[in-house]
Amino acid sequence: MRLDQEQESQNIEDRRRMRPSRGVVGGGIGTIAVLLLALFFGVDPSILLQGVQETQIPETYSPQNQPGGQDDEMRQFVARVLGSTERTWTEIFAAAGQTYEKPTLVLFSGAVESACGFAQAASGPFYCGADHKLYIDLSFYRELRERFAAPGDFAQAYVIAHEIGHHVQNLLGIMNKVQGLQRRGGSQSQANALSVRLELQADCLAGIWANYAHRERNILEQGDVEEGLNAAAQIGDDRMQKRAQGYVVPEGFTHGSAEQRVRWFRRGIESGNLQQCDTFSAGGVS
Repeated sequence: MRLDQEQESQNIEDRRRMRPSRGVVGGGIGTIAVLLLALFFGVDPSILLQGVQETQIPETYSPQNQPGGQDDEMRQFVARVLGSTERTWTEIFAAAGQTYEKPTLVLFSGAVESACGFAQAASGPFYCGADHKLYIDLSFYRELRERFAAPGDFAQAYVIAHEIGHHVQNLLGIMNKVQGLQRRGGSQSQANALSVRLELQADCLAGIWANYAHRERNILEQGDVEEGLNAAAQIGDDRMQKRAQGYVVPEGFTHGSAEQRVRWFRRGIESGNLQQCDTFSAGGVS
């Protein structure tokens, strides 16, 4: 990727020298499993935790070693990617007569407390609609490269752009509408289907950013798109289930199959048209 023209965002909250000492009691193993699934794939956990009551142990922080070396280089990278998304979405919103509210990216190490609850690094990056912040432990990128066979700087940028896609959904009221539909009842499979549509739209919105930033500032290099599409495929529900349990249960999908995630990310990249990201229309994800 070419990020020389992208300014580093100032909306970075670095908590890597802080370690929350916090437990979650009362939700049980089921609640923890839901949190892991929701957070790993970058959706607001409150969507899946409606009605769950938790008792929490008071939070304390203790300073850790000063981050440095490769972590600081990666911090600069994510700050530039975030800055690129800010510039892009500010211009897109302005063209539509709206104001883009910039989110905050929280860097953490090991575990973190958000307005959506407590999360550990193993949960992966996530966006919390309640505080308009996205959270990432930079060690996730090693997992992406080594465990999920999705190397490359554009694959890493895709992760951030996807979470920003959720922020855009939040600003546009889409996330609240989906939560409202899920709260009003229906089967679990119906709730899962809505979650899939939300996630695939975030993939498409990530593609919109890539298209716009490349047209305006030539950020993409040869092989970048393939890196991003591979990352989208590797975290498809079918591949994740296959890795975890050896078989696939389509009814349990909450983020879309590898094929769906690639298709919607590609649609955003190739079209650059927000109208092409309507995953909620009849048959929109098929």
